[in-house]
Amino acid sequence: MSDELIARVTGVIAKTQHIPPETVTIDSTFEELKIDSLDGINILFALESEFDVDIPDDAARQIRSIRDAAEGIEKLLAVKRQ
Repeated sequence: MSDELIARVTGVIAKTQHIPPETVTIDSTFEELKIDSLDGINILFALESEFDVDIPDDAARQIRSIRDAAEGIEKLLAVKRQ
């Protein structure tokens, strides 16, 4: 996973949640960042917009951390490039 991808994912989450970017790391969980289910939906929309991908509902339900989100985006981008 590239540093650029991680930076973009953490940046989107920090901006969406109005929290300092330095508090969002690849190892942060949504629970640690006090991200609830409604916030999670807003983050998914922001990530879809940022990366021009569609996150399937079943995949979205599995996202519990920044790493989960970044890995999911990475997989979607790989499929999109094919």
